Parts: sequence; structure tokens; C-alpha cells
Amino acid sequence: MTRTAYLDYLKPALLFTLIALAATLRAVPAPAAGTETLTVAGGCFWCVESDFESVPGVIGAVSGFTGGSVSNPTYDQVTKGGTGHYEAVQITFDPARVSRETLLNMFFRSVDPTDAGGQFCDRGDSYRTAIFVSNAGEKALAEQAKKEAQRALGQNVVTPILKAGTFYPAEAYHQDYYKGNKLILTRFGPKRQHNAYKAYRKACGRDARVKQLWGSDAPFAGS
Repeated sequence: MTRTAYLDYLKPALLFTLIALAATLRAVPAPAAGTETLTVAGGCFWCVESDFESVPGVIGAVSGFTGGSVSNPTYDQVTKGGTGHYEAVQITFDPARVSRETLLNMFFRSVDPTDAGGQFCDRGDSYRTAIFVSNAGEKALAEQAKKEAQRALGQNVVTPILKAGTFYPAEAYHQDYYKGNKLILTRFGPKRQHNAYKAYRKACGRDARVKQLWGSDAPFAGS
């Protein structure tokens, strides 16, 4: 095969490779410059996502799973147990508008950090609280926020501070569940998704327990 013929043979394969690479890059959005992430587990990830997306300076929150041993777990796998994953939320924020310290303090005051068996009506390992950190600085801030929460409550705070691992986004129907308008059948009868979310949150006792623990310091109770 001549050099010219060989180059002509390579061109279609090279073009295909470049097209595939471009498609891949489009499918994986790059993090915005100047933003940071905070990953926490606080029971039902719908509720944590709803709470933190209301905070000025938070750009968005994604419901998902982390802390376990199974790659790309499904919601059913995680809730049945055995994967080691927590239901978690990855919060993206602008540190120029809201600090990590503020978000950590808000997190502790939006959950029951004294409960080692789950959160509110949701029981089991996947519903436990946790904070996931990537470096020594993040760990120090999380430990300080935990100490402050324990001092404020006068009770033992059991929320662990864990090394961050892979975060797996949950299925699409879990994202922004609290805002959905789809008509679904629930134990409360047919409801629009956002109304079903409100009914679940109230029935689960989340806000009532948080208010009982934190009083006026609870940032989201009743939202």
C-alpha cells in the first residue's frame, strides 16, 4: 500500500474518532470556573436537594449515591441494602456568595444528627447522615461544624465525616422531584409530583423533628 493510499485509508477512522471524542466532551459538562462542591447525606435526597437549591449562592444540587462498593448502583439496589451507599446530594455553590462553613452549619440544622439509624420515617443504612470530604481543609471545616452542632444541641452528634469517593447521580426521575408536575398515584391518592413530595415530607415528620431539635435555628423546616 502506498503512503497516499494508507493516509486515505486512515482518514475515515480518524474522522470517526474525532467525532466520537467531541460527542463525549459535550456529554460531560465541565464544572463552572470558581465553583465548589459539597456532598452530604441527610436522609431522603429529594428533601436535601429541595432545601439547598433554595439557598442563595447554591447553583444546583444533584441527588445520587456515594460511599458504597457497587459501581453505578440503582435506587432499588441502594434502598434494599447491601451496596454500602448513602442517599446523598452533591451541592454546587459559588464560594463568593455562600461559604462552605455556612452550608455545613445549615446542613446540620436541617437533619437529626443524633440519629444513627436513618432519618425521620426513612430507616436503614442508606438514609443515615454523613459529610464527604476531599482534603484536609474540607475535613477541618466539617469537624468544626460538627463540634458546633454538638455544642448547640448538647447531645451526641453521630454524623460521620467520610473520605469522598465516586458520586453516582440517581435516575433522572429523582432529580428535582420536588418540582415535578407529573400526575402519580401515591398512598395519599393521585397527586401531582410536587404535591406528593409535600405530602411525603409532612407525613415523614422531617420538619416537625427538625423544629423540635433546632427551633428557630432550623433553616428549612416548613419549606
